[in-house]
Amino acid sequence: MAEPTRIRTTHVGSLPRTPAVNAINLERMAGATVDEAAYERVVSEAVAEVVRHQVDAGISMVNDGEQSKPSFFNYHFGRLSGFELHERPEGAKLPVGALGFEGERLDHPDFFEGFSRIAGVQAQAPDPSDPPPQDLCCVAPVAWSDFSQVERDIANLKTAADAAGAESVFMTAISPGTYAPLNLYYASEEEYLFALGDALSREYAAILDAGFSLQIDAPDLTTEYRLRRITMDEHLEHMDLCIAAINHATRDLPPERVRVHVCWGADEAPHHRDIPLQDIVDRLLGMRPAGLSIPGANGRHAHEWKVWRDVKLPDDKFLVPGVIDSTTNIIEHPDAVAQRIADYASVVGPDRVLASIDCGYAYNQVATSVIWAKMRSLAQGAELASARI
Repeated sequence: MAEPTRIRTTHVGSLPRTPAVNAINLERMAGATVDEAAYERVVSEAVAEVVRHQVDAGISMVNDGEQSKPSFFNYHFGRLSGFELHERPEGAKLPVGALGFEGERLDHPDFFEGFSRIAGVQAQAPDPSDPPPQDLCCVAPVAWSDFSQVERDIANLKTAADAAGAESVFMTAISPGTYAPLNLYYASEEEYLFALGDALSREYAAILDAGFSLQIDAPDLTTEYRLRRITMDEHLEHMDLCIAAINHATRDLPPERVRVHVCWGADEAPHHRDIPLQDIVDRLLGMRPAGLSIPGANGRHAHEWKVWRDVKLPDDKFLVPGVIDSTTNIIEHPDAVAQRIADYASVVGPDRVLASIDCGYAYNQVATSVIWAKMRSLAQGAELASARI
């Protein structure tokens, strides 16, 4: 008799920073001199704590909760060289989100009036009479200025995972297109993104060499259309370039140990401009990494498991679908989680489903105790689904 399939669980990466990490980061942001040894101790203790919480909740594949990173997006500001603050050239493409969710804001201004106060999102387009803004820009070849921070993160996670008895481990890293500050150096966007990919490939390889799985965070593949006033063709052209950069950066890596997380944003906003999965799924399946991490629980994307009825998942790919909504404090019932897992398993096979959460907990929308309760519900739902399948 064949062994029954066991549905394993994971999450997307970002978890609440511990109070100690938040306190010392506030000191650093305020310009205070912080003892580096004390900072390193606080971070290592925080990683140990969040790994233990994940294991206690029953999560199969855990990570460091990104405790050392200010956010999944900007942690490279102090790690990569070739960048500096620079006045934005006239006519330059604005950074993603610089106009504050401009498409959604035009349709639902009443929501964003409140959202802006809570999340610090710019309330309106910049006033032309304002002083010229300064942006982080690429002004020289992209290189590493401090790779030791990557090595520290790996060491902290390895120590914490061993101590907690974690089943398996993953670590997140940014995609070339998601990080990419304004380019003022390279001759083309393709040359720029490929240079970023070459730099980031060192981080990707180090994570795999440590024995971890790698998750590449790539919201740039899906959010541009939502955050900018651009056409669908413009978005798809940008998406194709960003996918090419991911494939370039992972060209020497084992695809079965790499997954890419794509999402339409972790914020609790209208999301009515989200591009349907069915419109981009063929492009997403063109990525080298074998794993595809996608939202599947929130109200805009919960139906999209049905896409896989019509789209065959290639034999060398697997799905990491969200079956827990990361934007709400409602704790999903394990039965609801089990049903969501079963939906995916019914169309791609249970052996190719790694149950997850829609996105990271980046906006402090969900209380910390609720997050751990949601993870317990995820693990319980996976157990129920495994038994039923």
